[in-house]
Amino acid sequence: MKSSLTIKIVIFSLLAMFSTNAFAQLPQETPQQKAQRMKWWTDARFGMFIHWGLYALPARHEWVKKNERLTNEEYQKYFEMFNPDLFNPRQWAKMAKEAGMRYAVITSKHHEGFCLFDSKYTDYKAPNTPCGKDLIKEWVEAFRAEGLKVGFYYSLLDWHHPDYTIDRNHPRSASSDEEYARLNKGRDMNKYRKYIKNQVRELLTNYGKIDIIWLDYSFPGGKHGKSRKDWDSINLLKMVRKLQPQIIVNDRLDLLDVPGGWDFTTPEQYKVSKWPERNGKRIPWETCQTFSGSWGYYRDETTWKDTKQLLVLLIESVSKGGNLLLNVGPTARGTFDYRAKDRLHAMGEWMKVNSRSVYGCTQAPDQFPRPDNCLLTYNPKTNRLYVHLLDYPIKRFTLKGFGGKVKYAQFLHDASELKFGKPRYNVTYQEKKSPKDVILILPVVKPPVEIPVIELFLK
Repeated sequence: MKSSLTIKIVIFSLLAMFSTNAFAQLPQETPQQKAQRMKWWTDARFGMFIHWGLYALPARHEWVKKNERLTNEEYQKYFEMFNPDLFNPRQWAKMAKEAGMRYAVITSKHHEGFCLFDSKYTDYKAPNTPCGKDLIKEWVEAFRAEGLKVGFYYSLLDWHHPDYTIDRNHPRSASSDEEYARLNKGRDMNKYRKYIKNQVRELLTNYGKIDIIWLDYSFPGGKHGKSRKDWDSINLLKMVRKLQPQIIVNDRLDLLDVPGGWDFTTPEQYKVSKWPERNGKRIPWETCQTFSGSWGYYRDETTWKDTKQLLVLLIESVSKGGNLLLNVGPTARGTFDYRAKDRLHAMGEWMKVNSRSVYGCTQAPDQFPRPDNCLLTYNPKTNRLYVHLLDYPIKRFTLKGFGGKVKYAQFLHDASELKFGKPRYNVTYQEKKSPKDVILILPVVKPPVEIPVIELFLK
């Protein structure tokens, strides 16, 4: 009994030591160093996500292979037909820039396993389709030429690879442990883990400086999930950090409890109620959102958000200290859906004159209470506060609690002055004069912008 206990203690100690050493080998940095590394990203606030792959041909959701439980053989026709003859990444990049976006992330490989890049570790790639070329290479060059930062999404899942073990998210997911065992006979995750590392190394070696990497995703817990051990997340991330020391990494490697295991959190299709925190501290965050209900091109999807909804999504994210990564799902011919182009253009028109309330901005200081039907953003460098009028007031606009803090006010879109008003008096009603408030006199007619913005120069 005693010797058995001693052996257990030694084993636990070795495991703890191995775990600690593995974590310790991840590059460490101070909070200030991390903030400086991520500064371009937190200043940018607005980026483009692009989900593009074979699923653009069926055009009914990027999970079509899973949703319809298609076999590799049934899905093969899309590989044989993939030929985006209208693909022009320079047009994509210009649309992103004109929309006010400052960075972009594209799916180098999604869950279906198809690679848009020329990988030497698979034949399941764009150069082997009628397309015949490395689409990632052209994309990177085009977006860099427009001055946009570039990032790669890479799926940890792979529904095509013969060694990827079938799990609960796989198109061939089973109904019993026995069936899973039968389906996974001969599959080897050790080989697949090596495949992941080889491909990520290609992505971070063959295309110059990469600014962001999105590794997606872990689903631990329960039976037939996948967690950090399935991806060898620690060693994968160590390789990423070594190859691209300045890269920004998302939080889906199942390493939230590991120092240096992630840079920002990623609420998906979700509007946060407040600035996300971990261990009582605010953390960098970015919400990834779609124009409609699908990430990939979905011809018949109708739940498209309008321009105001999208602008509110952007402004509200910045007002809580976060970023918006807004997704486009290109068609199988390589073009943007007309609805996506319409929304991007409209957002760009607003950003042309109002981007000062987005770039470099964050949550307003607590001493400025948010007025009804408004969103506030704040630029700490210029000490300016931005009031976004979601519901345009009639002539008089009272900012409660702003008294003594504002030296000048103007509309942002045209820099036209907004005068300070005084309390109103008439026969039946008298407003109380409060030194805690600021009254602004607005024109009766709403300015010709989707969401007017008031720029306040603070004392």
